[in-house]
Amino acid sequence: MFRRLRWFVGLNQKNWSTKRLVNVQQHGPARPNHLPVLDAVYEVAVYIHRFHNLDLFEQGWYKIKVTMRWEEGEDSYPGIPARVVQYEAPEVGSDNLCRVWMIDDTDNSFSTPPFQIRYARQDVFLSIMISFYLSFGEYEGQSSAVILKFELMHAPITETGSELQGSLDAYATSAHEYKIPPKALLGLHSYCPVHFDAFHAVLVDTSVHISLLKASYHTSPQKVSSDSRGSEGAYVEDYVGSNKVMLIKALMAAHDILLEDLRRISTGIDKAIDLTEITFEADATEWFSSTPPAHVKSIDGETLHQLSDETHISAEVHNSGNKAAHYINDLSKSFEPFSWDGHLLSSFESLGNQLLCLWNIFLKFHRENKTKILEFLRKSWAIDRRTEWSIWMVHSKVAMPHQYMGNGVEGTSLSHGIRRSSIIARRLTDDPIQTAMMRAELHRSGIAQMRGNHLDLRLVRNQWLLIDPKVQFLMSEANEDKTSGDFREMGLRLAQEVISFLKKKMDRASRSGNLKDIKLSFVGHSIGNLIIRTALTESIMEPYLRYLHTYVSISGPHLGYMYSSNSLFNSGLWILKKFKGTQCIHQLTFTDDPDLENTFIYNLSKERTLANFQNVLLLSSPQDGYVPYHSARIEPCPAASLDFSRRGKIFQEMLNNCLDQIRTHSDHRVVMRCDINFNTSSYGRNLNTLIGRTAHIEFLESDIFAKFIMWSFPELFR
Repeated sequence: MFRRLRWFVGLNQKNWSTKRLVNVQQHGPARPNHLPVLDAVYEVAVYIHRFHNLDLFEQGWYKIKVTMRWEEGEDSYPGIPARVVQYEAPEVGSDNLCRVWMIDDTDNSFSTPPFQIRYARQDVFLSIMISFYLSFGEYEGQSSAVILKFELMHAPITETGSELQGSLDAYATSAHEYKIPPKALLGLHSYCPVHFDAFHAVLVDTSVHISLLKASYHTSPQKVSSDSRGSEGAYVEDYVGSNKVMLIKALMAAHDILLEDLRRISTGIDKAIDLTEITFEADATEWFSSTPPAHVKSIDGETLHQLSDETHISAEVHNSGNKAAHYINDLSKSFEPFSWDGHLLSSFESLGNQLLCLWNIFLKFHRENKTKILEFLRKSWAIDRRTEWSIWMVHSKVAMPHQYMGNGVEGTSLSHGIRRSSIIARRLTDDPIQTAMMRAELHRSGIAQMRGNHLDLRLVRNQWLLIDPKVQFLMSEANEDKTSGDFREMGLRLAQEVISFLKKKMDRASRSGNLKDIKLSFVGHSIGNLIIRTALTESIMEPYLRYLHTYVSISGPHLGYMYSSNSLFNSGLWILKKFKGTQCIHQLTFTDDPDLENTFIYNLSKERTLANFQNVLLLSSPQDGYVPYHSARIEPCPAASLDFSRRGKIFQEMLNNCLDQIRTHSDHRVVMRCDINFNTSSYGRNLNTLIGRTAHIEFLESDIFAKFIMWSFPELFR
């Protein structure tokens, strides 16, 4: 097996030129006789479990192409595909296409079998493991990362036969890269989802498993003349030196990491790992296991090794291997030339054999428990993402005053239990977005902004789907191209659309016996939030109010445009009212009725549209000039506090009405305000940035804020 590993390592030109046998006719310094040659390879096993189509724009043939290379330069030595295991037989289509995986020797790439995508939320189970070999010697002593690249290949659905294969290999429609840090090459077991981009929204369930494996040593058969023996010491010191000591240390570390990971995975999925294949050679016990491991049990005269609890090989090897570790550390610090002895060679030969045996045991264990291991790693990954995103959030809690707010009240603050978050988001992609969400067993509904499209909130939906793959979505289209009329009409259309969707999903779930807990959640952007709240006031929605779960308001003008400080935007609103007579603009600016107490938004504040939600998230941005900051956050406005006219009184009444609804009455309810500060410097100074439109639209073109919030508080979205 190690010969095979060394052969793969020698495929690249650099290794081949330096590690091939010296020709007898060649001149040059002779190598000493019986010199041990140590070599190792990183085996990077990539398991591709499932291709899930979130929202691909095109039907057709697809396949995943995987390559691997060292990060040091584009021309660096690539990883070599060395082993492929198809866990389950691929589906056989009616097109008689030979759906098999492929390895391309020209670019050392691996490609999955091609598959057809015909509809959204389609699953294709690939269940295939591909192993790449990377030479330890190529970047020995250097801290170089490895780039793992996934490419999405596409061909039209009309292509067949050889034309299909040619189209699939022509070019990649999108790519997703992972950087594997140098330390992770010693041992890693991680869930690595592949998403590509927003125009090719998919989820490829993938896990990566890495270990450093030692190739067996051999002695050179070449005879050395007596003239060369005088330089033997200098050659040995140069040949072995610190790099070989580093290799030995790396192998010992990889051995311990693999054992610890086996224990962690075994415990995580509640499955014991059979270690009967591991052998303990007598010569090696002096260095690594001077006594039989405590977990070795005798059953009917047979030795059984299991790794299922805290008592495991790793502890035994670690304790009994201290002698070898100290010895290697002494070697690395010594100024004497490096030299081998029989015990050291035998011990590390045994270590290499055990490491390879453990790796093969893991691969077998993975094949038998692929789904459980993937789910365990996915849960660990989700916890890591929550930690990663939450460290960038600043939280504070403030108490709501027990009395209502009125003019001249000092020290007013926000509701009890409200968490205030400040987020700095950077534009990472040019992704589009979506409109929303709803489900029977988590129904999500989402409404877009004025003149919006039903796909505006698409990115938020995709992130939600990654957290809870079982959700069912309603991408509301009832008010598309109809958002200039009366909010009451728009609310009724949305309510009818939601009820129709709910009944259809609930009836289907009831027939199959899968109707369990129903949670109805809404996401709205801009004036879509007022449409949602208006829909909830309709009598036909009353039977469903008890199912309300999470409400995400993205820059919603809940208090209208009263006290808007954006003079440019206010001028635009005046023009729309003057020349187009847009009804919803009159309602937003409180000019729909001469009496402020009869205006639409004032009366909407009296309806308890927010009270029934278990979780309320109010997202706003101080850079958004389209929606007043205080209106999106439902909080006091400095200008209103100085206004003692009837207008100021009406505003305070609206504010108190809304705050009373989001007051937390239980420890289980979460009400959160989030400030989102976008990096808009790349847009420069233009009209959009001057009037504040850039940040308003950035909510739809970037999902970084959704990642922050959803992965930091995933319990709100399940």
